[in-house]
Amino acid sequence: MPDYLDDLRLAHVLADAADAATMARFKALDLKVETKPDMTPVSEADRAAEELIRGQLQRARPRDAILGEEYGVEGTGPRRWVIDPIDGTKNYVRGVPVWATLISLMEAGEGGFQPVVGVVSAPALGRRWWAAQGYGAFSGRSLSAATRLHVSRVSKLADASFAYSSLSGWEEQGRLDGFLDLTREVWRTRAYGDFWPYMMVAEGAVDLCAEPELSLWDMAATSIVVTEAGGSFTGLDGRPGPHSGNAAASNGLLHDELLGYLNGLY
Repeated sequence: MPDYLDDLRLAHVLADAADAATMARFKALDLKVETKPDMTPVSEADRAAEELIRGQLQRARPRDAILGEEYGVEGTGPRRWVIDPIDGTKNYVRGVPVWATLISLMEAGEGGFQPVVGVVSAPALGRRWWAAQGYGAFSGRSLSAATRLHVSRVSKLADASFAYSSLSGWEEQGRLDGFLDLTREVWRTRAYGDFWPYMMVAEGAVDLCAEPELSLWDMAATSIVVTEAGGSFTGLDGRPGPHSGNAAASNGLLHDELLGYLNGLY
């Protein structure tokens, strides 16, 4: 099996640089925010963090391609870094501390590019999570000061905690009825949103989470953290990985039921 630890170390260095840049502008009174064509916000901090990461990657891994939310694809080849400079921009611009920089390395393989390294860094929460293929998933302050992550062993929906982002997307896709049926079956629901519920699935604090509409950069890093922690990460269509335009993550034991409810099969 390939050794991705050097790439994981680099991803931590990139996250350190991004954390410094984003925290420097968090809650700044003069933060500049614009609306993109898809009606989502983008701040100067989003762009600055992605530019910083791209610059370091171009020096450290000049042969690798880069895909970022703000500046698209650059380069070609079998290795591609995928970046979301600030996942949770709406939180960031309002001063809510639940946002993170997502950095993933994907490699070409069967079924297309697959994540082999992922780092999720949430500096305003003082938290970071990471994983590499075959290495496991961890959380902590650094590679040398970390705790290994494991998903929960909850096996009944009646005992499960389900996290989601909002209701509107499920309604727009005609999936709201199944979504609400699922909420009635589980023990607890909370709308944490963005990267955080996936990390809590990996930690075993949450058992199920799902979102109806996402981009690759929203999922590449979170997906490998969940799977290396022993969980399942698929699209709502059941396809493994971050390629379906939406996501369902679980401890694995409840995944079929999660997909069943969200697809209106129950």
